[in-house]
Amino acid sequence: MTEQPESQSRLAYLRLESLIVTLELAPGSMVTEKQLIALAGLGRTPVREAIQKLDWQGLIAVKPRAGLQVTALDSDHPAMIYQTRQQLEPLAARLMADHIDAEAREALINCAKAMTECSVTGDKIGFLAADKSFDEIMERTCPNPFVTQALSTLQTHARRYWFHAADGSALHASVDLHVKVIRALLQGDPVASEQAMRALIDGLVGGARS
Repeated sequence: MTEQPESQSRLAYLRLESLIVTLELAPGSMVTEKQLIALAGLGRTPVREAIQKLDWQGLIAVKPRAGLQVTALDSDHPAMIYQTRQQLEPLAARLMADHIDAEAREALINCAKAMTECSVTGDKIGFLAADKSFDEIMERTCPNPFVTQALSTLQTHARRYWFHAADGSALHASVDLHVKVIRALLQGDPVASEQAMRALIDGLVGGARS
């Protein structure tokens, strides 16, 4: 069975987003559509749709007559990103806690296991993949789509800045804070989930400042 165009576009987006977040596509670098097609391993149409989304998210800038540029890092942006996440993400966790079904529960458990393994092995890229999975579980489970839509772009930018700055101790701290959120969610406790998420964002803010 061949993939539907929508899933190919999503796959192209996820592959290119990962390359940007992990800095394999260097901040500020110029790239061509042909290069991105080769990197994604998919056709022109899904890659063009992925580029449109990355442009909208502020991860790629389309430069008329010049090409495509991976957005440069800006030292002012992390504070703005976390300021917004501090307001929205604890709310999302609180709302999510009341809607954990069997599928979400299994996905959260697997996510916590993957993160813990990355903490043991020091795998920053693997942790980012697990963190992306966690955000997608939130997007599917939180009953307020306006909150998760607003968070989606912020979370992607946050992962790129985190990867740029994080060392081993930041990885261990991030995993610990994420696992605490997951535990609260699995307990179906809205208050504990909100508090754990607030502690997570506060911890990321502290790590970014240090």
